[in-house]
Amino acid sequence: MKKIMVSTLISALLIASGCGKSDNTNENQHMNHENMQQGENHEGMNHEMNQSQEDTTQAVWKFSKETPKSNEMVDLTIQINDKDGKTVKDFDIQHEKLMHLIVVSKDLSYFDHLHPEYIGDGLFTVSLNFPVGGEYKLYADYVPKGASKVVKNHIVRVEGKKAKTTTLNTDKNLTKVVEGKEITLSFDELKAEKDVTLNFNIKDHRTGRPITNLQPYLGAVGHVVIISEDTEDYLHVHPMDEKAKGPDAKFMTKFPKSGIYKIWGQFQHEGKVITVPFVVKVS
Repeated sequence: MKKIMVSTLISALLIASGCGKSDNTNENQHMNHENMQQGENHEGMNHEMNQSQEDTTQAVWKFSKETPKSNEMVDLTIQINDKDGKTVKDFDIQHEKLMHLIVVSKDLSYFDHLHPEYIGDGLFTVSLNFPVGGEYKLYADYVPKGASKVVKNHIVRVEGKKAKTTTLNTDKNLTKVVEGKEITLSFDELKAEKDVTLNFNIKDHRTGRPITNLQPYLGAVGHVVIISEDTEDYLHVHPMDEKAKGPDAKFMTKFPKSGIYKIWGQFQHEGKVITVPFVVKVS
């Protein structure tokens, strides 16, 4: 009787052990899949991952003037610490820079893409000049060494004459002419939480000829920043083929929720950076 009970107990333990191993394997596969996506520059596809990563570091924002004023230069420092308040000293380079700083006005009519200088000991510095008074949102985009990408944001209110608020209306025509370039945005179905490929087709506006000699901008054919109408969702998307030279530049992302988004595509041609905006609605 004792032999039967011992045999039964051993069998049960083996079954339980096998089940536990199977669960861990599945969990690791899921985690590796998410990390692989991030490694392929599908930042928008890892919105929740990026948000959770924010808890591992802190960003302390400090302006040289207590209240910045429009059309006046102001210095900004961004101190990166860990969750215990200790400085984060080492960062990974992402597209030729240690930090990307995106600045937008509350209504998304203003956009700037800057690269703060790294002083050391987790401290970055940059000079800003806000064009008009009002509210702005800043997004610091960086990668602590050996970790996932982090995005921290900060709201600043700027004194000075305010511009008339611009309503964010979706573009009916997805072809824009900027700096002599005719740029057309096309995509498959825009649905929240679904993979979507954004394609920017770039031609010479005067001749209509495709541009096939785009120059690398920050180490890639282009960069795309996407921000939701409420400025709560931020996506910095890199190209699927970084070495492409045009006329097509493709980007894959995933919109975290339905609503209106503004998209800024940035490309470089003949030494000049071109920024083209589009407003789309995601169902």
